Amino acid sequence: MTAPLSIRFNPSLLDRLRHRAHATTGATVAGLAQRLIDEGLRMADHPGVTFKDGPAGRRAALAYGPDVWEVIKFLREVDERGPAAIGAAAEVLAVDASRISAAISYYGDFQEEIDAEITEADEASERAEAAWRVQQQLIA
Repeated sequence: MTAPLSIRFNPSLLDRLRHRAHATTGATVAGLAQRLIDEGLRMADHPGVTFKDGPAGRRAALAYGPDVWEVIKFLREVDERGPAAIGAAAEVLAVDASRISAAISYYGDFQEEIDAEITEADEASERAEAAWRVQQQLIA
């Protein structure tokens, strides 16, 4: 459920918002404004986390680094625990340990979102492997 809010924008900012909404498939001005405000608040609460578009849709990611779901998936699968796990993730993912901590912090606030992205990635991987196995059977 949503609640109404009246807000006044600087005319040039409103023009940019309208232009971006028009250029974004299926976006309304109000929907885009809501998404940008939500993402802006999330980034303010979790410095180092940004948002980017890709084949799987829009998702949280470390600035100049992997998606948050990739960090969390790695941490779940690595043998190390505690600071050693953070160090291993930083080394393998080639980012500073503080950025791994930013991903963990974001996950703490948006666990369901990240878990769904991990599930989606796992399912896509399973489908790709099944397709590869079929192809191998056909050409073997």
